[in-house]
Amino acid sequence: MTINCKGKLLNLDNPVVMGILNLTPDSFSDGGKFNNMDSALKQTEKMLNDGATIIDIGGQSTRPNADFLDAETELSRVLPIIEELVKNFPEIIISIDTFWSEVAKNTIESGASIINDISAGQIDNNMFETVGKLNVPYILMHMKGTPKTMQKNTNYENVIEEVQLFLSEKIFELNKLGVHDIIIDLGYGFSKTLEQNYKLLKNQKDFMFNKYPILTGVSRKSMIFKLLNIKPEKSINGTTALNILALQNNAKILRVHDVKEAVECIKIWEMYKNS
Repeated sequence: MTINCKGKLLNLDNPVVMGILNLTPDSFSDGGKFNNMDSALKQTEKMLNDGATIIDIGGQSTRPNADFLDAETELSRVLPIIEELVKNFPEIIISIDTFWSEVAKNTIESGASIINDISAGQIDNNMFETVGKLNVPYILMHMKGTPKTMQKNTNYENVIEEVQLFLSEKIFELNKLGVHDIIIDLGYGFSKTLEQNYKLLKNQKDFMFNKYPILTGVSRKSMIFKLLNIKPEKSINGTTALNILALQNNAKILRVHDVKEAVECIKIWEMYKNS
């Protein structure tokens, strides 16, 4: 199972880690820590040294109730840092976390090679067509509504079937535009209750019949810290526990704040699986 990242074939037969680089002052877990050039470069170097295969860069918060930034403001945050990262780490694989097609286009042209869209093309109607033209892998995530409204959209008759249907319909649209390097993300924490998140994780292995690689992003999320009644930054142990469960349920990419711990998870899980 491979994806083509602008000429670099990334093999996902074995799981890999995607390190999160938030260039925002208001992200729920690490807002403001890495939103200048020096700290962003140091954090990226640390994540790469710790074993990250992909660096996922975001310029605006998608926490519950977050307001949108316009594409121009988002670009002003992410573009200079992406350009500098490519200079400093020529082999880096960068994913751009955005729902604006303009941001996707400009960052891909400047060195990013994967588009990570939490909205599945529902916020910017030009996104799918843009992905098709750029010919890069696309991370397709399930969410109902927007970050501003998603926690009011948690009603499902059957959350497993409805998320599966949503992803199937979006994949069909993308395939028609020539997009076939698709990674699916069930959208943990996005328009889901605590119980729905765990039900999805328990059934993650069966999604899309293993045709597409699965990204699992549960790092420091409310499904951990609300359950355990702790702060997000105290959720590393809970994240590790869920990452092991995600790997057992066919995750190919672990999207995390804490790269070293996730890489260790994969090593332990692979030894256990192959024993």
